[in-house]
Amino acid sequence: MTAFAVIGSGRRARFFLRLAKAMPDRFLVNGVVTRTATRASEVAAEWGVPAFRSVDDLLRHERPSYIVASVPWPAMPDAVREVVAHRMPVLAETPPAPDVAGLRSLWSDVGGTGLVQVAEQYLLMPGHAARHALVREGVIGTPTSVQVSSTHLYHAVSLIRGLLGTGFEVAEVRAITHTAPLANPLGFDGWTGDGTPQQLATTIATIDFGGTMGLYDFTDNQWWNPLRMRRIVIRGSIGEMADDRVVRLADPVTPVESRLIRRQTGVDLNLELLDLKHISFDGRVIYRNPFAGAARSDDDIAVADILERMGAWTRQEGPPPYPLAEACQDHLISLAIIEAAKAGVAVTIGKEAWAG
Repeated sequence: MTAFAVIGSGRRARFFLRLAKAMPDRFLVNGVVTRTATRASEVAAEWGVPAFRSVDDLLRHERPSYIVASVPWPAMPDAVREVVAHRMPVLAETPPAPDVAGLRSLWSDVGGTGLVQVAEQYLLMPGHAARHALVREGVIGTPTSVQVSSTHLYHAVSLIRGLLGTGFEVAEVRAITHTAPLANPLGFDGWTGDGTPQQLATTIATIDFGGTMGLYDFTDNQWWNPLRMRRIVIRGSIGEMADDRVVRLADPVTPVESRLIRRQTGVDLNLELLDLKHISFDGRVIYRNPFAGAARSDDDIAVADILERMGAWTRQEGPPPYPLAEACQDHLISLAIIEAAKAGVAVTIGKEAWAG
């Protein structure tokens, strides 16, 4: 059982509260910190958890394993500092600070405490976790480039860096943005009922790590828009993965192709719950859903996974799930993508304090 508390009660906090409510055998929410009495009453009624007005008040009544900071970007650094001041582990939502100055200041204040992890879940999404496992096995040899067209900025950068195995190397970022008409019928709040094309921007960036490279391609609202597919390509020294296809050299004259296969129950005449069971490759399971039976989406599985990994880390039963230094580097590069696209010039990422 993983017990945690949450600072914040908005849209992002609901992801954590919803998972805990859906899997009470795996997660316990000790409390939610929200700043107004009205909101505290609403949270307590909706989620059935204690609500507090401050971290001090929470910790006088409860002692969770860690605290999730789920607040807007500008408020995140101070929320992290507040938790660390109590010598409590904190899992910060992404990004940990809104800008470069904020990242540097936050690292200066709390980086040395070893108490801060970040809720970057994309490498834990089942498909990406399966691809990552094959990369680590060396199925396509040494990874040399990763192309991501699915999610934005620091999430995409975390996939690129994680799959390449890139650390805190100096990097050069180049980017362009172009605008084109595209219908945008679905967003976070649901279907709009409007299929009229709008002018939406696409940003394409290259990240040169000096020997390896990332290619970033994102269109406004690509997360939700059903008219834009999601793609990932991982190229290596003896093969590549393109989404769920894998080609590699079995011997010097034998290229072979395989696929990642999802066992998804509840489809057609399968009468089990609609659920992901595992992902296999060439007849062997390379990813098994740690929450099988809970009938959750891939994103829910990934978020639940990082919550459990955070709990294991606080108990000294597992490695850190995503250290603050990694998240700072991801967002530093994502900010460079924005800067390069606006300025039309290359932006160089140097060594920062967290690279030490």
